[in-house]
Amino acid sequence: MNWENQNNKDPWGNKNDAPDFDELMKKFSSILGGKKSSSNGSGGSGNSGGFKFPSSRMLIYALFGFSIVYASQCIYQLDASERAVILRLGKFYEEQEEGLNFRLAGIDDRYIENVSLTRRYTQTNSMLTKDENIVDVTVSAQYRIANLKDFVLNVKDPEGSLRNAIESALRHVVGDNTLDQTLTVGRENIAQEVQTRLQSYLDIYQTGLIVQQVNIEKTDPPAAVKNAFDDVVAAREDKERLQNEAERYALSIVPEARGQAQARIRGAEAYKEEVVAKAEGEVERFNQLLEEYAKAPEVTRDRLYLDALQSVLSNSTKIMVDVEGGNNLLYLPLDKIMEENKKKGDDDE
Repeated sequence: MNWENQNNKDPWGNKNDAPDFDELMKKFSSILGGKKSSSNGSGGSGNSGGFKFPSSRMLIYALFGFSIVYASQCIYQLDASERAVILRLGKFYEEQEEGLNFRLAGIDDRYIENVSLTRRYTQTNSMLTKDENIVDVTVSAQYRIANLKDFVLNVKDPEGSLRNAIESALRHVVGDNTLDQTLTVGRENIAQEVQTRLQSYLDIYQTGLIVQQVNIEKTDPPAAVKNAFDDVVAAREDKERLQNEAERYALSIVPEARGQAQARIRGAEAYKEEVVAKAEGEVERFNQLLEEYAKAPEVTRDRLYLDALQSVLSNSTKIMVDVEGGNNLLYLPLDKIMEENKKKGDDDE
């Protein structure tokens, strides 16, 4: 499609009223040239008193290009996690947040930091404990920037100050604990105390940092005594293991013993009731027998005698009978007799 001779319209059919860039440059150059010529007086020639158009045009282009470059240096964008501190002529001017921001390039100093980033620092030092023992402690700290203005302006090296503060706080806390506490059960309490003390130091220095967590990564005795200490730790673990086994055994044997005791108590109570009931039955039987004896003493006496003989003879397998008027004894092997009778009965069947 031919876009020429479209009555000064753009390719979309709209009227193009925007001035031409070259025309603007010419007008601006003529204004500068007129002012310059008038200042040199009216007697001079027309060409000697003003700027030539090509040189004026180049100057305008240069100024325009410099303005674009300078504006690109002044305007910048911050991410959601970034903040910037602006110093104007060496003094604090403002703190800028996320989005498009502006500064005077060459005049303002800009310091940009990621304030949501969690940073980590780890160090290992030899410490003196409360009981005058030496222990190697590895500590780690997680922190971030809470106040960017303080971080930039108050301390020359905030993270260097953090390192020194960690060592100072750790030496103070470890010095209040024994070697055994530092190496075993007291590590968590030491970490909490170090975090509290470290944050107080950073607040005093106004570093703008906040400590999120402190961990005691490792605690070891000096290398010269490490083997002996390992033996002590192993012995302590054996002690704990044996105590746990003894406690488990006690928990299992005590209920069993209590159950046996209850069973014996119930058996004794049952035996008591049985003996008492049997004794009461014997008393009742004796009373009834006494009544019968009172009615017929001789008959009752003979009956008792026969019952006694029956009871004795039924529990005996051998009987000796004295023959009246002789010296011989009659021997009755009742066990043999009963055995023979039993065999005969089996044969008959």
